[in-house]
Amino acid sequence: MDILIVAIILFLAIFAIKISNRSGIPSLLIFIVFGIIFSKFGFDFNNYEIADKFASLALMIIIFQGGFSTKWKMAKPVAREAIIMSLFGTLLTALITGIFCHYFLKVSYLEGMLLGSVISSTDFASVSNILRSQNLNLKYSTAPLLELESGSNDPTAYTLTMIFLSLLLGREILVPLTIFTQIAFGLVVGFGVSLIFMKIVRIAKFDRDGLFIIFLAATALFTFSFANLIKGNGYLATYVFGIYVGNQQFKGKRQSVFFLDGITSLLQIGLFFMLGLLSNVDAFISHLPEALAVCLFLLLVSRPFATFLLLAPFKGPRNQKLMISLAGIRGAAAIAFAILVINSGVKLNMDIYHIVFGVCVISALLQGSIMPWVSRKLDILDPNDTVLKNFNDYQDKSELGFIQTVIRPGSRWINQPVSTLNLAFNIIVAKIERRGKTIVPRGSTVLKEDDLVVLGGEVYFDRASDELVELTIPHSHPWANKTVKEINLPDDELIIMVQTRDNEIIVPTGATIICEGDTLVTIKANEDDPSFKGLKKLKRK
Repeated sequence: MDILIVAIILFLAIFAIKISNRSGIPSLLIFIVFGIIFSKFGFDFNNYEIADKFASLALMIIIFQGGFSTKWKMAKPVAREAIIMSLFGTLLTALITGIFCHYFLKVSYLEGMLLGSVISSTDFASVSNILRSQNLNLKYSTAPLLELESGSNDPTAYTLTMIFLSLLLGREILVPLTIFTQIAFGLVVGFGVSLIFMKIVRIAKFDRDGLFIIFLAATALFTFSFANLIKGNGYLATYVFGIYVGNQQFKGKRQSVFFLDGITSLLQIGLFFMLGLLSNVDAFISHLPEALAVCLFLLLVSRPFATFLLLAPFKGPRNQKLMISLAGIRGAAAIAFAILVINSGVKLNMDIYHIVFGVCVISALLQGSIMPWVSRKLDILDPNDTVLKNFNDYQDKSELGFIQTVIRPGSRWINQPVSTLNLAFNIIVAKIERRGKTIVPRGSTVLKEDDLVVLGGEVYFDRASDELVELTIPHSHPWANKTVKEINLPDDELIIMVQTRDNEIIVPTGATIICEGDTLVTIKANEDDPSFKGLKKLKRK
């Protein structure tokens, strides 16, 4: 019977995900509702110890997947803003909200700060779900900023929660030292494990035995546990490991993307369903006014204040700051930290679980539902592109790749039908964009000047990860302001593509000038290639 119930829950969860993708309502809200409904039908569950362990595991995997799917190339231009919001934005939000909770809920300052810390971080799963399902490709690189901030701010909220929880429990704690060890050890473990992991992956042949996914999962668990063991921040270490590994190319990565998607979805279903089971409907309703007040204060005061204050030096437009303020949805981390607080045995003058539970439900319902509408009202939505380009797993899941080219003035393809292109190999004209409109290409479709032609084909996977190399030309680089023919490249190396600072793609000739800030793609011969060895012998002679 228990297994049958689990199967029914999973079937309902699939249905819920479909509803979420169409409506934009975060799936966590629907899972929670399922849990509440099942609890009303007599499925009692109130074991906070088991809930704490499961929530920690689920949150760790969610954070790892968040880092793994973050495309650093897209996030790098807004990394400063995202990291500042992740660290100081979360801190400011916690402190301001904590002061409000102290006066509004009539609790001590420490209890108010504890509650503020628990709900201070933005939920990556909710933000990511809304961005993807509604294709909210936001201007000014707002989507990657939100992705990086929401994926990395849970460690800050965890550190703050542990500090105020320790103070309430009467434990001796040196706050500056705790913050330093949490951040420093978390970063060291995250980067250290990442480097070792990649070295092992390059040497070992896990793909032959189907063991790569097991190795990846075991390494993520080790990273989290080891960082916690040495008093570092396990969530931070896991996120760093995820973002580092997710931006590398290696055999078995594509399969791991599907595995992580599946296991993360399963853990989210279990986590939020369990949270619904833990809730008491009467307690939830009785604390709903308090939760609503705290949620509105977060939405209208503390999150906007932190956002506008911290992003002021970056001169971003006002509509971007408003969108970032709205996107501060509370979710998995907040409820997981609330369970941690309850499981600690601390005595509080408030029902922290149901207040946090209510805040998350209201936040997901309110903010999650209006984000698409508000993005259009703020004129921050760019409908001519896809937000999916900001996520690693979008490209990694697909065996197809797309390139674009523009029909320039004087091109011999102007006024020629698609059927005359005579494309070689396994390549197809996927679409044509003309003056902002998409044209479905047929053989008789005639190409015009300034048409943007998108070609599709099978993606090449560079197994060695060092034959095709991407290089950005920094300031004072010896290649800067030189033509390609002036660069003394080895005979086994060739520049095959140049991307300018304006994102224009150029197939270089000898006369192409390399400028500072350009990104080059070079190809280098494999040293195991017999022709390369022969070339080296000739060069020695």
